[in-house]
Amino acid sequence: MKGKKWYLSLFLSLPLVICSCSDEDDEYDGKWHKRSDFDGKARRSASGFTIGNKGYVVGGYDGTNPLTDVWAYDIDRDAWTQKAHFPGEARHSADAFTINDKGYYGTGYYSSTYYNDFWEYDPATNNWTQKASFPGSGRYGSVSFTVGGKGFMGGGYDGNYLKDFYAYNPSADSWTQIVSIGGSKRMGANSFVINDIAYVVGGENNGSYVTDFWKYDAQADSWTELREIKDDSDEDYDDEYDIARKYGNTFVIDDVAYYCCGDVGSLRSNVWKYYPNLDLWDHVRAFKGSARTEAVSFSTGERGFVVTGRSGTSCFDDVWELKPYEYDDDEY
Repeated sequence: MKGKKWYLSLFLSLPLVICSCSDEDDEYDGKWHKRSDFDGKARRSASGFTIGNKGYVVGGYDGTNPLTDVWAYDIDRDAWTQKAHFPGEARHSADAFTINDKGYYGTGYYSSTYYNDFWEYDPATNNWTQKASFPGSGRYGSVSFTVGGKGFMGGGYDGNYLKDFYAYNPSADSWTQIVSIGGSKRMGANSFVINDIAYVVGGENNGSYVTDFWKYDAQADSWTELREIKDDSDEDYDDEYDIARKYGNTFVIDDVAYYCCGDVGSLRSNVWKYYPNLDLWDHVRAFKGSARTEAVSFSTGERGFVVTGRSGTSCFDDVWELKPYEYDDDEY
């Protein structure tokens, strides 16, 4: 099997990271644990950010109405607390990120309205403050990340698929347009940051699932294309990749990224981890909750969680944590 060559290469390069890589056990790497259910209404298309040891869930859609409630999850205590409601218009599929212990939330969609307003949440005062509007078109399904004290947001859908990108400077409360991501336009992509380099993966473009994969260097304001997340004829490259999806979830634990859930017309339960120094992906244990899309994820860099989401018209309120160094011998 061609995939064995990549597993061998990974073992030789990272003996302290992976000490057992075989076709028999590669999908049993890691264990999912169910945590305390989300206290709010079950929902999909909410937004999330992490501040300290707390993950925040903002807004979303409960299947009938858009929402403005905000909830904080204390990761250490496994407990939820309701916070001040978002004061803007209710919406779903908005974007969010964290800068300097404050949360930022904007864009989104509801009832034929594409939003471009932008807000700051301060957990110290439990208050929301409106900030300079996102300068691109109102949109939903955009992707964002934080590098070097600035937030970056782009892509999404405003009636057309998009690939423009903008940087937000909180000290000046101002936006600057940066170079657009290369390759495909995309909606419903995901991002993660490792060692101040941002990565954008997945999404949909005009009914096709995006397979080009990019990293962004904020200091150079430049995008670099990485290996595509699809089958490849190179014998040193795993030929069983099925990574592409939209509205998945990403989080980082110990400088390794994890990518799970989402959909490609059907829902994904498989989970992949990404090694940036090799530009290669490997299987981990499949997601143990119900398969879903449009969930929220957050991470402290040491722990990663998946919260809410939907399957068909059913919304979820459960919470799952991946423990990547544990072994799950449960057959399901």
